[in-house]
Amino acid sequence: MSRNSKLISENLREEIAKELGVYEQVKQAGGSWANVSSKDCGNIVTKAIEIANRAVEK
Repeated sequence: MSRNSKLISENLREEIAKELGVYEQVKQAGGSWANVSSKDCGNIVTKAIEIANRAVEK
């Protein structure tokens, strides 16, 4: 995820990862997202898009 990290804020990414139960992997890896699966990264992006869509609708 580091290549596109500027598209989503670090805080939002961490909050979504916590919500999805993925953040513990990141924490255990010393803050590295390298051990997070592509599927989980995709779920984080999907959730971020849902949040953005809700914000636009308001």
